[in-house]
Amino acid sequence: MELLDYLRRQFTYDAWANREVLRALEASRDNQARSLQLLAHILSAERLWLERIKAQRPSLPVWPDFAIERCKQEVEDIAALWREYLTQLSAAQISQSVRYKNSKGEEWASSVENILTHVLLHSAYHRGQIASQMRANGNQPAYTDFIHAARQGVIE
Repeated sequence: MELLDYLRRQFTYDAWANREVLRALEASRDNQARSLQLLAHILSAERLWLERIKAQRPSLPVWPDFAIERCKQEVEDIAALWREYLTQLSAAQISQSVRYKNSKGEEWASSVENILTHVLLHSAYHRGQIASQMRANGNQPAYTDFIHAARQGVIE
């Protein structure tokens, strides 16, 4: 499997996992404010990194205050934006360097491949925090293991 196909597959998984987390939050018995805050951060950060790659100004804060309805919209929007970007991405573009400023105003440059890898791992890290938070509050977190997505036919 070539790198581009691998990354597209990983972003398909990522979008599914974000939707699963959203469903679990909707089904929870009580207020999941911290978990919702973490999901909003995942979605905002995924958009922010795509905007950095495209040399666009950030459209959202790093830690937005989204209600569940806004998260529903963002989950679908960001999945579509990544799918569109990855469909047009060429093998040559993966190694290109992207210059950007981080949220502290520091200037950096990273390859597209490293940014895409970061987005995936950053989101998985915070989904783990959400699962832990939900369990601590007596709720059932989403089952977002990669192998579960594969078994369900979400990814090939």
